[in-house]
Amino acid sequence: MTMLQCISPVDGSVYAEREAMSLSAAIEAVARARKAQKAWARRPLEDRVQLVLKGVARLNEMVDDVVPELAHMMGRPVRYGGEFKGFNERSNYVADIAADALKPLVIEESAAFERRIEREPHGVVFVIAPWNYPYMTAINTIAPALMAGNTVVIKHATQTLLVGERMVRAFVEAGVPDDVFVNLFLDHPTTNALIAAGNFNFINFTGSVEGGRSIERAAASTFAGLGLELGGKDPGYVMEDADLDAAVDTLMDGATFNSGQCCCGIERIYVHESLYDQFVEKSVAWVSNYKLGDPLDPETTLGPMAHRRFAAHVRHQIDDAVSKGAKALVDPKLFPQDDGHAYLMPQILVNVDHSMSFMREETFGPAVGIMKVKTDDEALTLMNDSPYGLTVSLWTKDAERAGRLGREIDTGTVFMNRADYLDPALCWTGCKDTGRGGSLSVLGFQNLTRPKSYHLKKVTQ
Repeated sequence: MTMLQCISPVDGSVYAEREAMSLSAAIEAVARARKAQKAWARRPLEDRVQLVLKGVARLNEMVDDVVPELAHMMGRPVRYGGEFKGFNERSNYVADIAADALKPLVIEESAAFERRIEREPHGVVFVIAPWNYPYMTAINTIAPALMAGNTVVIKHATQTLLVGERMVRAFVEAGVPDDVFVNLFLDHPTTNALIAAGNFNFINFTGSVEGGRSIERAAASTFAGLGLELGGKDPGYVMEDADLDAAVDTLMDGATFNSGQCCCGIERIYVHESLYDQFVEKSVAWVSNYKLGDPLDPETTLGPMAHRRFAAHVRHQIDDAVSKGAKALVDPKLFPQDDGHAYLMPQILVNVDHSMSFMREETFGPAVGIMKVKTDDEALTLMNDSPYGLTVSLWTKDAERAGRLGREIDTGTVFMNRADYLDPALCWTGCKDTGRGGSLSVLGFQNLTRPKSYHLKKVTQ
């Protein structure tokens, strides 16, 4: 018997544990979801949409349980109130566009022929969700997949062990039929075995690059569709005409909020030489105002990282960069709560360059490097010098310039004068080692369905 345990970063205790399912039990659960799929898809689209929205509303009613649960499981301070704003925004948007996104493409409708392309649900969609934003990242796929007529099986990260269970409970209590949305507690070998046996028609994974490679290997001979959102090293570029205070406020928040554990968090910043000194000074002052501590304390603004090994990785990157000449600017005396384990102070490094892993490999913590640049071409070269490509944040008053630069950057989303935000009307996607596929927007619905052509001849001559 394998027990899955969530070790709370708050105090290192076992916060929750569940028994991992056997492969045979998991196969049976997926088979029930497959059996339920056709009846679910036959329901009118509006019925499916409204049931999903009722599930979302029911989860909102659980806010008093969800918020402290998240603090215990992954360390986000209770003062931020969970993830309901983004969770609701994304759910409501895909509900609003579902009818248009899924409507047939009519080629001909005459006395002789009906020719059209319809969107058909894949069947059973498998969502492997991460711990850093466990509700928002999961709903990106769950809501449109269910609305499109798929059934959904969710397996959540062990660090946020209770999230999938809670989501399914909310949706079932709201009226989504049993076996249409299913939570499974799985270890990695069973997960890979389920995928390799062809149990799923589409798999969405958010997590590490190595995790994505493991999913791809398991699915290689099944022909299942894949959506992969993997690593990131998202850059910001502050140009000479930027609003300096706005850039500092947004980029520092993007680099450190949620203890830097954001898929599209800012991990490296390039600043035009004319603003560099001011930007660095203001950024250090901004970051130094955090209060690191117990996430269950309403006064805490920065909680622990989700696990001590994640904090250890960040410390290692910082130490390595400092050993190669980087300079750490945030005073450790301001953060006596940094315990050498899960509680980690924020940090800003200067005198950094791309020979350091800190500037090229994912950090996923509350630490950011800042480099001085002279030209757009220099900034472009540095921004593209990364194996990842999720978002970029450009700071300028010139939208044409931002668009021109954006076309030269290998990335999934180009932001101007904002960062660390997911717009549900736009496709959330990446390139290079960040993965492939895309969620939300009209394109998200297309990824969760397949085209089916109808060529109906009404006459025999």
